[in-house]
Amino acid sequence: MLDTLSEHGCFGGVQGFYSHHSVCNTLPMRFSVYQPPQAKRGPVPVLFFLAGLTATEETFMIKAGAQRLAAEYGLMLVATDTSPRNTGIDGATTDWDFGEGAGFYLDATEAPWRAHFQMETWVTRELRELVCADFPAHPDRIGIFGHSMGGHGALTLALRHPHIYKSVSAFAPICAPMQGAWGEKALGNYLGPERSLWGAHDASLLMRERHAPFPRGILIDQGLDDQFFGQRQLLPEIFEAACVSANQPLSLRRHAGYDHSYYFVSTFMADHLAFHLANLTAD
Repeated sequence: MLDTLSEHGCFGGVQGFYSHHSVCNTLPMRFSVYQPPQAKRGPVPVLFFLAGLTATEETFMIKAGAQRLAAEYGLMLVATDTSPRNTGIDGATTDWDFGEGAGFYLDATEAPWRAHFQMETWVTRELRELVCADFPAHPDRIGIFGHSMGGHGALTLALRHPHIYKSVSAFAPICAPMQGAWGEKALGNYLGPERSLWGAHDASLLMRERHAPFPRGILIDQGLDDQFFGQRQLLPEIFEAACVSANQPLSLRRHAGYDHSYYFVSTFMADHLAFHLANLTAD
């Protein structure tokens, strides 16, 4: 059952915040939806946004400045929370980069995380089906994008479920989590010590296994003053090389003077929405 937490008029459409009981996560999950004015007349393309570490379902809708253009383009926007909350798991709120607020958009297989952290199933199946059933979303015109950990999620989920997503883009994504401290911590705890299992959630390794799964291209923006880029947590150059190997068209744009914040995300938001519009409305 869908619980409406709040709804607000926004650029002729409706910005809403919602909750539902997740079967796969066995806990309430929160998300937000922007319905453009065109949704009053029938189903519209829908674009899922996955946020980064510590963010919530509110972060994108408040900070990204996306609703004005979504209203112009007729795009529905859906933003997810980054994990279940109030799990009761010991240590789930100890670290900012793991546990609650840091679900990494995968299905955990290790105890105690597997009881509640089934984020891939929630995003790709449960939430998608709920949105398509309860909102005027076009089920065959779905795109995905994200920021940082959410950029990792957007890339990996698109590559693992290309039958669902017609377009994918990312802002400063974690591109090779098996080679960075954030990824090693999350993958090791959620999936266990066997590294051979981690590759199914590493975008660069996934891309090397595929041949141009998105022939219309993938768009990535990366700030060169991003502190996490400098700390080699993001590693977009590894994903770039994987795309070359797979003959996957990629536009990886590097921007001097931009960091990891939503000032960076909002600066290039118009380009990403236009990119997805072109892909989601193509015949």
